[in-house]
Amino acid sequence: GAAYKLVCYFTNWAPGRPESASTFPRDLDPFLCTHLIFAFASMSNNQIVPETLQDEKILFPQFNKLKERNRELKTLLSIGGWNFGTLRFTSMLHTFGNREKFINSAISLLRTHNFDGLDLFFLYPGLRNSPTHDRWKFLILIEELLSAFQKEALLTHRPRLLLSAAVSGAPHIIQTSYDVNLLGRLLDFINVLSYDFHGSWEKFTGHNSPLYSFPEDPKSSAYAMNYWRNLGAPSEKLMMGFPTYGRTFRLLEPSDNGLQAVATGPASPGTYTKQAGILAYYEICSFLEKARKDWIGYQHVPYAYKGKEWVGYDDIRSFQEKAKFVKAEHFGGAMVWTLDMDDVKGAFCGNGPFPLLYTLNYLLLQDEVSSTPLPQFGFSSAMNSSYPILKGRKAEAPEVRGKHKNITSVPGGGVMTLGRETGSLGNHTVALRGTAVPGARTMTSVDPQSVTTAGTTEALEHFQTETLSKTMAPNKKSVFPEKVTVPTRKMSVTYNGQTVTQQGVNVSSVWELPQGG
Repeated sequence: GAAYKLVCYFTNWAPGRPESASTFPRDLDPFLCTHLIFAFASMSNNQIVPETLQDEKILFPQFNKLKERNRELKTLLSIGGWNFGTLRFTSMLHTFGNREKFINSAISLLRTHNFDGLDLFFLYPGLRNSPTHDRWKFLILIEELLSAFQKEALLTHRPRLLLSAAVSGAPHIIQTSYDVNLLGRLLDFINVLSYDFHGSWEKFTGHNSPLYSFPEDPKSSAYAMNYWRNLGAPSEKLMMGFPTYGRTFRLLEPSDNGLQAVATGPASPGTYTKQAGILAYYEICSFLEKARKDWIGYQHVPYAYKGKEWVGYDDIRSFQEKAKFVKAEHFGGAMVWTLDMDDVKGAFCGNGPFPLLYTLNYLLLQDEVSSTPLPQFGFSSAMNSSYPILKGRKAEAPEVRGKHKNITSVPGGGVMTLGRETGSLGNHTVALRGTAVPGARTMTSVDPQSVTTAGTTEALEHFQTETLSKTMAPNKKSVFPEKVTVPTRKMSVTYNGQTVTQQGVNVSSVWELPQGG
C-alpha cells in the first residue's frame, strides 16, 4: 500500500446541492483517496441506522461500488457530526447492554452494505452537554468495538473491520475528551480536525486552517498535530485535516481588510452551500474572479477580500505546503473534509476536476513531484513556489502579497467540525490590534458562545494576551515576526547549502526564499 493514507469524507447532503454543485458517489474518482468515509449514519434506539432511505438504497450502493474499480480502496461509515449532538452518544455509552446493541448493529450494517469499517465522529466526549465520564466510556466503547471486530473477522474469515475516529485539534478539548495514549493504541487511524481555528463567531478576521502559528498560539495545524503526537499518539496513525472550504467574515470597513481586521459577522452565504460564514472551494474560485488575494507568509495560507467580504481559505499551493509538512514530520497522511466541496467536475476553477485532491494525491501517494522543493521551515511573504505539475493538468500560482497586521496569540481555541453546513463552537477570545507602541489602541472581542461541560456552561474567558511586534525589512512590503515557534520536537532547516538542526524549536531569523521556490 501507499506510504501515506489519504482519507476523504463524502457527505450525504452533497447530492442535494443545486445544479452543477450536486455530487453523488458515482461522481467520485475511486483512485483519488486510499480511504473514503461516508458521512453520516444516524442512531436510533442505541443502534446505528442509515440517516435516510436515499442513503440506504442509492448512496451506499454507489459509494461501495467504487471499490469495483479500485480494489485497494477502503470505505468506512461515519456516525455523528456536529448537528448530531451528544445526547444519543451518551445514552448508548451508558450501559454495557446499550453498547453491545450498538456494536452488533454496526457490524450488521457495515457488512450488509459492504463497508470496510466504522468512523466515530463524536463531538465531543465530556463537552456540549456530554458528562465528563463519557471520556472513559467512549474509550470502553472503542475497546469493545475492536474486540468484536476481531472476533467477527475470525468467525467469518473476512478482513477485520477498520476503526477510526475524528478528534479535535484544540488543546483544551483534547485534554477534556480523550485519553490520547490509549486511543493511539486502539484506533487504526485518527482524523485530526485541524481546521475551524477561526471563523465568523470571532470579532476579527482569522484564517480557518493556518499551517503554522505564533509562539503559544495553538490555533494551527502544525500545533494540533504535534500536540497529539507529544501526548503519545503514534505519528503514523495521525491524519492531518485539510479543509476544502474557507470561512468568511464581513468587514466593518472595506479599507481595513488584512488579517485581524475588525469584522461584524459572516459574509454572504454561498450560492450552492447556502450557509453564511463558509464557502466551498469551488465557490471561492468564483469569488476570486473580482477579489484581491493575499498570502499570509508565516501561516502558509491565502485569504481574499472584495468590498466588505473576506475569506480565509486553502488552495492548491497551501495544500502543497501542508502536504510537505505531513511528509517532513512523518505523519500518517491527510484527511480531507470534504470531497464534495472541491471542484468535483472542474466547472468552477479552471484546473480540471478535483484540483485540491489531485494535489494531495500526487504529493502523498505518488513518488515524483515536478517542482523545486522549498526549505522545510522557511517563512516568507512572497514565496512564488511552483505547484506540482499534475499529469496532464495545468495549475496556476495565486497572486501573492504580504499584508497582515500585528497578531495577538490567544491560548486555547474552540474547534468544531463543519457538519451539515452548520453552526460553530466558539471560544472566548481576546484580540489585540494596532501597533506595539505606547498608546496603541486595544480592542477586545469576547465570543458570546461558550463550551458546556457536563451540563454546566463554563465561560472560558482568556484575558491573557501577548503582543507580537513585527519587523519591517528595508524596501520590503511584507512584515514578519521576529520569532516564530514551530511546535515540533526536532527541526532541520536547509538553506543555501547549510543544514541546521534545532531541538525546541525557536526560529529566530527569517529566511527569504528564492523566486520560484
